[in-house]
Amino acid sequence: MKATPLFRKGEILSTILVDSMAAEGKCLARVNGMVLFITGGAPGDVVDVELTKIKSSFLEGRVVKVVTHSPSRTASFCTHFGICGGCSWQHIDYATQLQYKQQQVIDHLERIGGLQMPGVKPILGSAQEKYYRNKLDFTFTASRWLTRDELTEGKAFGDPGLGYHIPRMYDKVFDVSECFLQPEPSNAIRLDVKATALREQIPFFDLRQQVGFLRTLTIRTANTGEVMIILQVTYDKMEWTEKILESLAAKFPAITSFFYVINGKRNDTFADLDMVCWRGNPFITERMNKPDGTGYLEFRVGPKSFYQTNSRQAEALYRVAWEMAALQGTERVYDLYTGTGTIANYVAGQAREVIGLEYVDAAIDDAKVNAQLNGITNARFFAGDMKDLLDGAFLETHGRPDVVITDPPRAGMHEDVCKVLLEDAPSRIVYVSCNPATQARDLKLLSEKYAITAVQPVDMFPQTVHVENVVRLDLR
Repeated sequence: MKATPLFRKGEILSTILVDSMAAEGKCLARVNGMVLFITGGAPGDVVDVELTKIKSSFLEGRVVKVVTHSPSRTASFCTHFGICGGCSWQHIDYATQLQYKQQQVIDHLERIGGLQMPGVKPILGSAQEKYYRNKLDFTFTASRWLTRDELTEGKAFGDPGLGYHIPRMYDKVFDVSECFLQPEPSNAIRLDVKATALREQIPFFDLRQQVGFLRTLTIRTANTGEVMIILQVTYDKMEWTEKILESLAAKFPAITSFFYVINGKRNDTFADLDMVCWRGNPFITERMNKPDGTGYLEFRVGPKSFYQTNSRQAEALYRVAWEMAALQGTERVYDLYTGTGTIANYVAGQAREVIGLEYVDAAIDDAKVNAQLNGITNARFFAGDMKDLLDGAFLETHGRPDVVITDPPRAGMHEDVCKVLLEDAPSRIVYVSCNPATQARDLKLLSEKYAITAVQPVDMFPQTVHVENVVRLDLR
């Protein structure tokens, strides 16, 4: 029996050739028959790697030196690269990113799903490789995360900060000096909030001790130029809250919606809490061109509303779904996991009727408002747990679908939902997914009656490992 090679945590492995990309933005190499997952590498690099994890079947490490640069490697643009988990592929040129995302989709459908399908269409890349997000959440910390150099220098505690969590560390937050994900005035707003809080000596939250005042700052930007601010605090002290908001109101005329929320819980979720509109509109407005080119749709986005994070690429994604649905104007369309009704309202002009289903009551309220805002009268919306709401009785009451468009969360569709679709057997299903792995699982179930007739990957998140995928299924 071959002996397992002995490695030590912290050991430096020299001149390792990086083979390919792997999951979670890591790269793959092999050392003495062992699989090595590498953070910070690019396919084709030759690197020195510090081992960070030793397991019986694999190793993990991080790049400490690039000996030979891969043709796919490019200069990272953010000073926080290697600390932040956000843009983990920014050191790899965009064309190569798209190549690996395309392959990721193929691998999941073929290996996990074991599916037969036509050729996968070339991935639709994002026109914006930076500044494409319309929503960011920043966390206050009473003591920011310290770098290795700072610890080496003997610094014991970090200063207050406002930034992102270190990956997989709930209580460690690094201070963001500049972020390339959201367009201005996002960076300027964040820096002003931090400066005001420090100047006015407003306590930042301590994630371990669960004490302090300022918890999170959410910035939402719309393609109309409108901006929403959501300030989350632990208790009601308007003197401090208004110090922050008044400063922003005086300096940033683009902010049209100011919210704050009081949260005394042990987590930062606020879906169940009351939002207070301190000033301005209770929403911002996004616009999207209609698929038939006759104008645009408007969508009101509230503080709790879901809207696709990449507004410009969302239009490309929905257009793909609309094209695959191939509506002739006579169909009843079911839009499952409709959210705030963006897809439902997008396709309503080419359908006889659209029925949107979603488990979040507030999202359904938004969907109804958006339909009314756009003069859409052939869309109806219903709230409830999808696996309970979508059953034979619902279909008998509201009419059976000719076409189904489904855009579930990362966990995919519940098995019961797949069973209802198989029993009812609409002529066509368009499956929009943010997780090709769970999509492949669901498609395998649906393959009992459906054939895959089109596959189109779409990149919504440049510089990251994430990829969306749209699949058309036709009844056999």
